[in-house]
Amino acid sequence: MEYSKTFYTKELQTLSGTLIIEGPLSGEKMSAYEFHEDLVAFRPPALQHKALIEIADLPEGRIFIARENETIVGYVTYLYPDPLERWSEIKMEDLIELGAIEVIPKYRGASVGKNLIRLSMEDDSVEDFIIITTEYYWHWDLKGTGLNIWDYRKVMEKMMSVGGLVYFATDDPEISSHPANCLMARIGKRVPPESIQKFDQLRFMNRFMY
Repeated sequence: MEYSKTFYTKELQTLSGTLIIEGPLSGEKMSAYEFHEDLVAFRPPALQHKALIEIADLPEGRIFIARENETIVGYVTYLYPDPLERWSEIKMEDLIELGAIEVIPKYRGASVGKNLIRLSMEDDSVEDFIIITTEYYWHWDLKGTGLNIWDYRKVMEKMMSVGGLVYFATDDPEISSHPANCLMARIGKRVPPESIQKFDQLRFMNRFMY
């Protein structure tokens, strides 16, 4: 597959200041920026910064960031699904996962997440891919936002819909373990029928067990 890494950038005016939304970035560029200490949703900030630098340099890896001056305050990642997850069991070059999205509390409610996703979908190459995201409630900052599980899920669905991702049913045990969890996906216009069929097989791998 061809993995386009055409650079895009835009300014976002917020009540807390002006942000630069840009990407995809190289690992070298990622390492040149500071990483905000409030980006703690997935692992300690220093470790997450290191992980994003490594993802950025993968052939399929794409990282878009929101930065305040030289400090990263939000990001979204795209890469192949984790080898331990079912979404990698059928090796598909045209299936990419929106693996993580995070914005510091200061800029939540300013449409930073939506703008990250919108910019990341601008390149025409997205039409060659199935882009998935798996939403798990245990990654959500319910305490920090004051939202309940269902209101937070509505926020996530609305944000993902900006990039054309919609809900898809699945029998994946981890997603099925709680009704708030969900699979969302965007199927590009040039994705061949055989890839869509493989994606359907991945979604319902347990169908013959019942």
